[in-house]
Amino acid sequence: MAGKGLRKAFIRGIAMALLLSALLGTNAQGQPQKTAVAAKAPARQKVTLAKPKLVVMLVVDQMRGDYVDKFRGQWSGGLKRLAEEGAWFRDAAYPYAATETCVGHSTISTGALPATHGMIANAWWDREAQKMVTCTSDPKAKNVGYAGASVKGGDSAWRMEVPAFAEELKFQGGDATRVVTFSLKARAAITMAGHKGDAVTWFDGGTGAWSTSNVYGTLPFIDDYAKAHPVKQDYGKTWALSLPESAYFYNQNTTGAVPPDGWKPAFPHPLRGMATGSEPDEAFYEEWATSPFADTYLTQLAEKSVDALGLGRSGGTDFLGVSYSSVDYVGHAFGPRSWEIQDILVRLDKDLGELFAHLDRKVGRGNYVVAFSADHGVVPVPEDMLKTGADAGVLRIAELQERMEKALEPFNFGKPAIARIVGADVYFAPGIYDRMKGNADAMKAALEAAKSQPGVAEVYRAEELWDRPATQSPLRRAMAASYFPGRSGDLFIVPKAYWLMDSTPAGKTRDYATGHGTPWNYDQHVPVLFMGYGIQPGEYHGAITPADIAPTLASLCGITLAPRDGHVLAEALSKSSSHDAVP
Repeated sequence: MAGKGLRKAFIRGIAMALLLSALLGTNAQGQPQKTAVAAKAPARQKVTLAKPKLVVMLVVDQMRGDYVDKFRGQWSGGLKRLAEEGAWFRDAAYPYAATETCVGHSTISTGALPATHGMIANAWWDREAQKMVTCTSDPKAKNVGYAGASVKGGDSAWRMEVPAFAEELKFQGGDATRVVTFSLKARAAITMAGHKGDAVTWFDGGTGAWSTSNVYGTLPFIDDYAKAHPVKQDYGKTWALSLPESAYFYNQNTTGAVPPDGWKPAFPHPLRGMATGSEPDEAFYEEWATSPFADTYLTQLAEKSVDALGLGRSGGTDFLGVSYSSVDYVGHAFGPRSWEIQDILVRLDKDLGELFAHLDRKVGRGNYVVAFSADHGVVPVPEDMLKTGADAGVLRIAELQERMEKALEPFNFGKPAIARIVGADVYFAPGIYDRMKGNADAMKAALEAAKSQPGVAEVYRAEELWDRPATQSPLRRAMAASYFPGRSGDLFIVPKAYWLMDSTPAGKTRDYATGHGTPWNYDQHVPVLFMGYGIQPGEYHGAITPADIAPTLASLCGITLAPRDGHVLAEALSKSSSHDAVP
């Protein structure tokens, strides 16, 4: 009996071993079996995407970095989703002084600083032509209006010295990639796309028309949309408060506000222009651009492009860029401590929520990546800042120029010695600066005159900034990062903190409340957030710059950029690109 029991136990042991061997996928010698055990397919398959199907670049013109902290408790849509579901870089700031729209968009787009990409300002003095040129003006291009509109001028990215990420994506990714950008401003739409694009569209405020240029060409769906939904349909609407009055942080009337023509300093803001009739005038188009209705229109254009072109559903990675300009217009008119800034961000939050929901449906949640930032911040309104007891004021460029001209009179250089002062850049008349470099007394007189102007913190010579010299001075480093030989000025003015540089002609009242374009943190600090494909959500506290955006997107898409000053934000990239497949 004992022998039979042992044999049964032995047989049961062999059977169990064979069963375990089959389940573990090994043979009797412990080697892997060639046949796998069939398993039940999961409800949602895991797929590995080699790269995102769509890159979405969102830039909010003049959005300071501190707005996210101040106002996100009142957001419920896209801005909230970016902060909660995305990678938020809390210490992001431009490392240069020329904090303007063309410069910031070019930096975000290329991953390079103005000392490399050459877009040093919205406009600068052309020494050869002896006149002002805008950063996108192109004498060989011709602008084209949609819906039969007649527009003037010609614009392209021909002055941008390096390719944009979007055009590298298209060139390296193949013909399947489409590049589409929208903004109210030509200098924003163009620099996001670069030298080529499939649809590069901006708003002509003088005529109320949507425009592009022959460099980029037109697309039928934009023409159809512009005809079906002309901006003038918003004539007669009113921008009213979105929240209860008790929800707003500041005074209803901002000290020093300069609202657009036809508006009073406080809500509500009707969109009726200055005309007494029922047709829009130029003042209406300015009001419209300074309202949330313009942001909503841009969002709808972006959604229409996704539908019409099938963005995110081609064989390559598509690019969609939208620059929201209205926050900039609102900030210039009412300043950062205004109900208007707070309210327009509440409305933009809703627009972005709708845009992301549309992308979720049409492209698939997790199949696209969003990069969100701003081109610059803004100076507090000087009159508002003075109430705090701070040293604040207005640095009057016309007075500065007159003071410097007078200081140079004894040297018989001829008048005017200064051709133009543009922002921080002082351009001397042809040959004058070379003569000053050979005359130490003349140079000293000009520098001392500039430094004696109220509001001036420092003055630099071009020779001090050439080739980005190593320096312990953060101001000098910022000025050097903005310097591009041939385009930048001869001398450079740094205003004191909280002093607004004002180019209004002598004897006239400035027609804006505040501005930007300085190396101080309120102009440099902007939000940088990523969300979606390949992104590890969280809050990141290391110091970065918006020049890091393009290299990070390039890493996600397997694209190599040309010269770059930014770096890949590897800490925010997920270790695996596996995502739930979304049909």
